[in-house]
Amino acid sequence: MPNLALPLDRASLPQGAGAALWRGVRGKCPRCGGTHLFEKFLKPVERCRMCGQNWTLHGADDFPPYIAIILTGHIMAPVIIELGLNSALPAWAMMLIVASLALVLIGSILQPAKGGVIALQWWLGLNGFAGKAGREEAAPR
Repeated sequence: MPNLALPLDRASLPQGAGAALWRGVRGKCPRCGGTHLFEKFLKPVERCRMCGQNWTLHGADDFPPYIAIILTGHIMAPVIIELGLNSALPAWAMMLIVASLALVLIGSILQPAKGGVIALQWWLGLNGFAGKAGREEAAPR
């Protein structure tokens, strides 16, 4: 398998880091935006089917869960405070509501966070991604 992704016209490439991040957050290929970035819930495809970009080079590892936890905590803090101060619900019901909301939030934020981290790594040329046009990517791990 070649280590270079297929050449794309400038119109297909993201115009900035924000555009690449947005493609990754949406679960699309950050390079071409034309197909899915994820094969399964958190497993990226090996190569993009449209542009041939190698996505096995990413090193997202623990950063997406940190992002999901921080966002969930900041969203849930006012909810927990409001429930505690202005609710006549029993403690077990409040805990059930809070735990359910936290699980839903974590589950819904995790994949977009991983897509954004992968897109940022690609944009910055980290972990073996070719940072400049014409530069060869590292061999797949």
